[in-house]
Amino acid sequence: MNLLKKYLGIIWMLLGPVALYYLIKTALQQIAHHPVIDTKIQWGVFIAVFFPIAIGLMIFGWYAWKEEYKR
Repeated sequence: MNLLKKYLGIIWMLLGPVALYYLIKTALQQIAHHPVIDTKIQWGVFIAVFFPIAIGLMIFGWYAWKEEYKR
């Protein structure tokens, strides 16, 4: 089980930046498609809320990779 946690840590570390990339890519596409201030504010809030979540996901993955959850 500890080995599974360790290797899932890599997945968590990679999932954070990948999710941020697709979120920002989608935001830019939607803003280009609907260039009104409401759309810009909406996507700005989405990114502002999700950015710390993605950072936390990467930190969680780092600790899982370093086997900090063994104890």
